[in-house]
Amino acid sequence: MKEKNIQSQIDALDKKLDLILGYVHQQKLNSTVVEDLVSDLSIIGKDAYDSTVIELDKRQVEIEPSELTDLAVTFLRNIGNIKKVMNMLEMAMDLGDEIGPIANEAIIDFTKQLNTFEQRGYFAFIKEIGPIIDNIVTGFTPKDLRELADSVVTILSIVKEMTQPEVLGTMENAIKAFNSMETESVPSYSIWRVMKEMNSPEMKKALGFGITFMKNVSKDVKIKEE
Repeated sequence: MKEKNIQSQIDALDKKLDLILGYVHQQKLNSTVVEDLVSDLSIIGKDAYDSTVIELDKRQVEIEPSELTDLAVTFLRNIGNIKKVMNMLEMAMDLGDEIGPIANEAIIDFTKQLNTFEQRGYFAFIKEIGPIIDNIVTGFTPKDLRELADSVVTILSIVKEMTQPEVLGTMENAIKAFNSMETESVPSYSIWRVMKEMNSPEMKKALGFGITFMKNVSKDVKIKEE
């Protein structure tokens, strides 16, 4: 019975020893890997240092060790600020990722709208405005434009009155009457024929309209002169 217990203890010790040996072996492998990495990094660092020194020498750049020390101290002192900047940059990137699809949709809609304007002839119309503006610039002096600016209120008032339905109707009737006339074959009227036509209802109405119009114009002129 005692021999079995002793054998069991020996087996347990063998297992623990195997585990310890395996751990030691693994640590040795890790140490070897670290040493190889350090060796490789040393080689790379030395090559980078040598290349940097050569490039600085070619460009005649001199660096004082104290300046590098100050730079390192400044960098370490501003780690917090650098972290804030990186956080802000990360937030900006996230915002860009969110706004990107919206901006793309807006650009697509804007392009479609421009295409619609082009199909409707907006751009061609705007292009033809150029010669009009050029004629205005060449046909008017700055003095003319200043006088126009002083009279623009009066001009707009006249245009406003002309757009009244009654005025537009009268102008339309006058244009229709003029278009219906054959200007090349207008008959000649003698004094007796004029006097005869004066008795017609149309001429009486026309004379009444003309006299009333002249009286109103004359009245307005008298008011302005006073």
